[in-house]
Amino acid sequence: MIVVCGEALVDLVPTDGHAFLPRVGGGPVNVAVALGRLGVDVSLIARLADDPFGRAVREHLVTSRVDLGLAGRSTHPTTLAVVDLDPAGGAGYRFYVDGASDGGWNVADLPTRLPAGAALHVSGSLALGEAVEHLLRRERGHRTITFDPNVRPGITADHGALRARLDRWLGLADVVKVSAEDLAWIAPGDAVEDVAARWRERGPSLVVVTRGGRGVHAAGPAGTVDLRARPVTVVDTIGAGDSFMAGLLATLDVDGALDRAALPGLGTERLTAALTHAQRVAAITCTRVGADPPWAAELTRTEESGLLPTRGEAP
Repeated sequence: MIVVCGEALVDLVPTDGHAFLPRVGGGPVNVAVALGRLGVDVSLIARLADDPFGRAVREHLVTSRVDLGLAGRSTHPTTLAVVDLDPAGGAGYRFYVDGASDGGWNVADLPTRLPAGAALHVSGSLALGEAVEHLLRRERGHRTITFDPNVRPGITADHGALRARLDRWLGLADVVKVSAEDLAWIAPGDAVEDVAARWRERGPSLVVVTRGGRGVHAAGPAGTVDLRARPVTVVDTIGAGDSFMAGLLATLDVDGALDRAALPGLGTERLTAALTHAQRVAAITCTRVGADPPWAAELTRTEESGLLPTRGEAP
């Protein structure tokens, strides 16, 4: 099992004209949904509102086979993110967090115990706070911890504190996935290969950098792996990185490699296979509006037919 922790929100995705389409989102929710659709046992730690958007979030999670036994309730309205798409389908976000369901996590929102043997994934653009750090420190050594910074500098004025928190969390993680866009803010001017190597020295067994049209770079226990991007027709990139993360975790989980004892022995062949699968999951997500990751059966059909739209590129 994989336990995912973090924010749950609704993306308002622009359509033709001046209308917006509400789509369930948030990095942790996207990862959990993708894992559930890929057939992985997954549970979500989140603060879910009781408003209409919150009920839509719950339905989306349940129908995607995500267990909500660890999720809490919030009396505040659902957090919103207004999406801005560039001509290539790249997404920018403006968050409405103050007074919303993800506006103030605290330790009391966390479950006191996690399922034995479950890995823990944290993806936290909004929930990068003391409560989640408490959870990471509490669970460190008891289970595999995976982390996607998914930074959103616009939601805080204290960038120094955010960078310091990210730096601390690197030492608590076993697997880290980060986008090149995030790295450009975290370590401006540094080559992604150099950053990945430095981060591995902090403790993670595996550091993966998604680079959009430039493919994927990974620094693992047996060395580095570089893969070219998959050609695909891009509708938008919302949830692509989260789908990639889920595809990677799902493959490692099935292979028995998502274990603190097994991760240091991960070879380049198995890592390459996991990254290739993750790219395929992300590629399909890029062909659809909003964060809509594929089901396992869809992956099987596309693998058998070899069919994927071929304009643009996905991570």
